[in-house]
Amino acid sequence: MTQLRIIPRADRDRLGEGPLWSQRAGALFWVDILGQKLHRLAGEALTSWDLPEMTGWVIEREAGGFIAGMRSGFHSLDLDPFAIAAFAIPGDHPETNRFNDAKADARGRIFAGTMATAKDAPSGCLYRLDPGGGVTRVDHGYTIANGPAISPDGRTLLHTDSAARRIWRFAIGDDGDLGDRTLFRELTGDEGYPDGMTFDANGDLWLAQWGAGCVGRYTMDGVCRQRIALPASQISSCTFGGEGLDRLFVTSASDGVDEPHAGALFEVDPGVHGLPALRFAG
Repeated sequence: MTQLRIIPRADRDRLGEGPLWSQRAGALFWVDILGQKLHRLAGEALTSWDLPEMTGWVIEREAGGFIAGMRSGFHSLDLDPFAIAAFAIPGDHPETNRFNDAKADARGRIFAGTMATAKDAPSGCLYRLDPGGGVTRVDHGYTIANGPAISPDGRTLLHTDSAARRIWRFAIGDDGDLGDRTLFRELTGDEGYPDGMTFDANGDLWLAQWGAGCVGRYTMDGVCRQRIALPASQISSCTFGGEGLDRLFVTSASDGVDEPHAGALFEVDPGVHGLPALRFAG
């Protein structure tokens, strides 16, 4: 039986997202997008910061601090002292869109998706932020861009349109350009909607399944080999953490549902190990 722990805290997230295990800090970071909060869990100590905009994620920088995907674009973020500054704003990023999810690759680039804040139009894009600060649009047409995940060998990017219930597969070129978009998997029936995701050290994909109350484990052929049920329906993302990267931390959302554990942060024993989170080289 899978070991499950609900992290004790006074509040619940309206839309928990973007979990990141920092080996540098020995802590888990995640955001509440709608609550405009950044959280840090170090041991049992929880610290939170208010954010000026809806923020989908933070990714560590090699030089220290973070890059944050905020409503208006890429921003640098430091905690001591707390400071935020614009880093790169895509020229075609409309005010009606916001950044939603992202991952760094082994070359220190960030792949980040955007979406219409109202979730009412396929205006979202997938951008690549290079270490030098340049931003390139590498795909478009997303209603709810979500869950980038990069395979352990660095050659494949999976990216989701949650509204379409589809996970797309791309080959990543050495220059960061993407190959043709092909279907990795489409969720159907009671499988929910694909959300945040991450790879384990064995090359399997772990997927948060919004609306289905679970995380699923998939082979690179798109075959589901395991599901872990969780006591909340709106499961939003997951990442491996802990000293041995043998814990799976899972975020969830309380917005729009009345459930005792909606918006909680869960810690699961997945029975496998993850990989260290990669950092932005800029």
